[in-house]
Amino acid sequence: MPVRPAAPTTAYDYIVIGAGSAGCVLANRLSEDPAVRVLLLEAGPRDWHPFIHMPAGLAKLVNRKGVNWNYDTAPEPHLDHRSLWWPRGRVLGGSSSINAMCYIRGVPGDYDDWVAQGASGWGWDAVLPWFRRSEGNSRGADALHGADGPLGVSDLRYVNPLSQTFIEAAGQAGLPHNPDFNGPTQLGAGLYQVTQRNGARCSAAVAYLDPARSRPNLTVVTGTQVNRITLEGGRATGVVHAVRGKAFHQVAAREVLLCGGTINSPQLLMLSGIGPAAELRRHGIKVVHDAPGVGANLQDHLDICTLWHSTQPVTYDRASDLRIAFDYYLRGRRGPGTSNVAEAGGFARSPLAPDARPDIQFHFVPAMLDDHGRHRLPGDGYTLHACFLRPRSRGRITLASNRGNDKPRIEANYLSDAEGFDLKMMVECAKVSREILGQRAFDAYRGTPIFPARDHLGDAELVDFVRAKAESVYHPVGTCRMGSDEASVVDPQLRVRGVDGLRVVDASVMPTLIGGNTNAPTIMIAERAAEFVKAG
Repeated sequence: MPVRPAAPTTAYDYIVIGAGSAGCVLANRLSEDPAVRVLLLEAGPRDWHPFIHMPAGLAKLVNRKGVNWNYDTAPEPHLDHRSLWWPRGRVLGGSSSINAMCYIRGVPGDYDDWVAQGASGWGWDAVLPWFRRSEGNSRGADALHGADGPLGVSDLRYVNPLSQTFIEAAGQAGLPHNPDFNGPTQLGAGLYQVTQRNGARCSAAVAYLDPARSRPNLTVVTGTQVNRITLEGGRATGVVHAVRGKAFHQVAAREVLLCGGTINSPQLLMLSGIGPAAELRRHGIKVVHDAPGVGANLQDHLDICTLWHSTQPVTYDRASDLRIAFDYYLRGRRGPGTSNVAEAGGFARSPLAPDARPDIQFHFVPAMLDDHGRHRLPGDGYTLHACFLRPRSRGRITLASNRGNDKPRIEANYLSDAEGFDLKMMVECAKVSREILGQRAFDAYRGTPIFPARDHLGDAELVDFVRAKAESVYHPVGTCRMGSDEASVVDPQLRVRGVDGLRVVDASVMPTLIGGNTNAPTIMIAERAAEFVKAG
């Protein structure tokens, strides 16, 4: 997509900060009106790298700092004081350009919970049409799915035999087969549908920016760091951003739309003088609007991985990256190159679940993934991820300095809930994972255990295992909470309280985590937000 520099003298109606999943949606939908001018600013580069578009290339994107914000949390007190790695997309498409492409919406009760917490108008019946509007499902349309939306959603073209083995083993453990986790029920095991089209990743940039690239009223600038939002008389008037070391002040005639994500959005609000007054003063930032909720309410899905050696060399561990790429492009986007790696998974309801919703999610990987795949292990093996879907612990994002180029401080505060329920659930995740991997379906493949290294562990030992090995599964939300109370950061139309002409549109506005992967709900939020903006 051609990227044109913004002219400092150009008057834009809307400035969108961040070309991630939400920003790409807004740029497309707002620029549909030729009478308005839209500026989209992205800190990262264009999505030119071929590993972004070849689905299996996500394994090679892990260590590419050029497309990744490469965040780490502060030392986590309840996880042996480890700093956990938080990869977030820093490229056109944001995290939708580097994620595992699993298309999951959550269940109706997740959105009805939002309403109960003050996000009026965001119940399931209200959000379903926006999911359907965004979705271009290769299976066709029905009451729950859309077929004509920009976001390609499809079945996997290639599936490793071990992924099918996982589904069989889950059935033996009591989980029914489920061909559609976004259908009438979420419970069960099966293959994920993925955000792909014709065997290639369909990121938000591909789905929403590419169709808009020829519009003369849309300007996209990459490689630019937004340092603050300018405010005058209680209204957002524009942004200060830098391109190749040169600073610009760009004016927004109508609105500034902040789509930086759960980490960057609260950081930029605080740098602009909107946030907890004491925190801002501590860094010498003038308080424009005292908003204690900015950066608070941080939530994430904590994940525990169980790894086993495989006695058969059918895994992706020793697959040649060059051979996979060669086959992928030679065979017309087919073969292992189309795999999202986390091909199979499922949802279970534990004995501790407080309601009828599944509370554990699985991602099965036919390879050994230690430390997010950054640590390569010898031989062949397989990994089962399991996360608790509705954690009670809350963290926060704070500033490390008053400079936009400095990373904020991330205090995820995992396993900190007063009742200790999150820890009990993580132990349950480890138990259920071992139960599934112990089923007879895996007999033909099961070698020696890797993590944990022993086969029989008591609860106390599993607690130690969780504290030593649990990691993020990359679903942070909540730091600019949406609600109807004065303590919420944005109202149900996503307008920042106390400031006119400014909205936050991304996963940070979610009051609580949904039961699953967060990319599809983020796109849904942006689709709906575009209509709010158009309505004025």
